[in-house]
Amino acid sequence: MSIERMCGLAQVSRASFYRSLAQKAPWEEEMQVRAALQEIALEHRRRYGYRRMTAELRARGLVVNHKRVARLMRQDNLLAIRGRKFVTTTDSDHELEVYVNLAARMQTTAPNQLWVADITYIRLQCEFVYLAVVLDAYSRRVVGWCADRTLHTRLAITSLEQAITLRQPEPGLVHHSDRGVQYASEAYVKVLRAHGMVPSMSRPGNPYDNAMCESFMKTLKQEEIYCNEYQTLEQLQENVASFIENYYNRCRLHSALGYKSPDHFEGQRSAAAAAVLTAAPKMSFWRHEEIYQSDEQRKQSESGGRI
Repeated sequence: MSIERMCGLAQVSRASFYRSLAQKAPWEEEMQVRAALQEIALEHRRRYGYRRMTAELRARGLVVNHKRVARLMRQDNLLAIRGRKFVTTTDSDHELEVYVNLAARMQTTAPNQLWVADITYIRLQCEFVYLAVVLDAYSRRVVGWCADRTLHTRLAITSLEQAITLRQPEPGLVHHSDRGVQYASEAYVKVLRAHGMVPSMSRPGNPYDNAMCESFMKTLKQEEIYCNEYQTLEQLQENVASFIENYYNRCRLHSALGYKSPDHFEGQRSAAAAAVLTAAPKMSFWRHEEIYQSDEQRKQSESGGRI
């Protein structure tokens, strides 16, 4: 049956029919966007704000204005869950040697050039525990961490040794931290020196000098810690391990990385480096021989044929 015939039977004009088709597409697109927002919110446990939601939608092929995303999230009660403010733990009242801030002048271009470290406390049901982390400043990837009941130097050293085992950095890496007694301790600096690392420390009373680690601690607490009620240190360790390895490093989009995850960001660089090596011209053995022979001939010519 033709469209004209159907319109006649329904007693509507063809213009009205085509107008209804045009209006159907935006409605279907709206439902598709809302469904995707629900899926992303569930997948990321409502950790994403509207900007990361917008980036995730685009990665899935849905190009949507961020203001519209914010409106839909508000209407569907999908806004990110935010927790409480937190207090960092730094004891810089000591007589140990401190080091100049080298990180402030650095622009990282690859992994394992600059690591940043920090310690914070986490409140459980019946006790406080402490968490030490080490991040690679290039990709914001967590490369080492340790949680324990006691705020001692061994806590920080364990997270550092985990990072060293994982990354095997070359000598010359800059290690930046605050001026806390754990990082200034002789034992900690000894580990740094043993692996050719250069200590760097924030200025006194200036948390912005270590803003990258502060930002991670805030993310961890708001998106994981404050959303759960841990009874024991063991529960915390299990969940923090899952958050870091399975979510933060692998999946969570980071605005400073162009809305890519740390693993994705590092993977892109590795792929680009491999492509450059593959595309680079290769000189054969015979070409090396030609260059060597022509160089010898030039020397003989310059010396008048004398050897």
